[in-house]
Amino acid sequence: MAKLYFRYGAMGCGKTMQLLQVAFNYEERGHKVCVIKPAADTKNGTKLLTRIGPERKTNFCFGHDTDLYKEILKNYSDVACVLVDEAQFLTKTQVDQLMKVTIRLNIPVMAYGLRLNFRQDDKGFEGATRLLQIAHEIEELKTICTCGKKATLNIRLVNGELATDGPDIIIDDGKTDVEYRAICPACYEKLMEEKKCS
Repeated sequence: MAKLYFRYGAMGCGKTMQLLQVAFNYEERGHKVCVIKPAADTKNGTKLLTRIGPERKTNFCFGHDTDLYKEILKNYSDVACVLVDEAQFLTKTQVDQLMKVTIRLNIPVMAYGLRLNFRQDDKGFEGATRLLQIAHEIEELKTICTCGKKATLNIRLVNGELATDGPDIIIDDGKTDVEYRAICPACYEKLMEEKKCS
């Protein structure tokens, strides 16, 4: 039976790189894959781009209203697997549609994304919350903080300043410098205390 996998981790842990490696492995063995990402991720257009260089064009980008089950059934029912980047931006309904892909079409789905947003709550990431609830298998991809400890959280810096509020999606538009970093809980607490004191 095909499964729905959720592979999550903090920023910079190599989620997209691992997705590209999985796609390469399938294709090297003569299998087709379907690689998708949310249309809200506009930074690289329709491409997936890693920090260390490798990139790939997606098969399609989806919006909040895209019925992923119907799209895959109609155009990609012959693939060996579906690979989803930035899976935190899926809607709850879309996660349920991906579960239907595994059950009805017997196609494995591997979703890669963040578990938490930069505010350290899941209110903005209904896709991640739903994946944590129903995925057959959940795996944490690890990375480290600048201090060397395991990073489990994410922070947003806007023009070099720590941001503690705002919309879940802000992508560097060339006018505002937006940066996301993985951080350990101890460094996060220290930054929050410094922000309160400033």
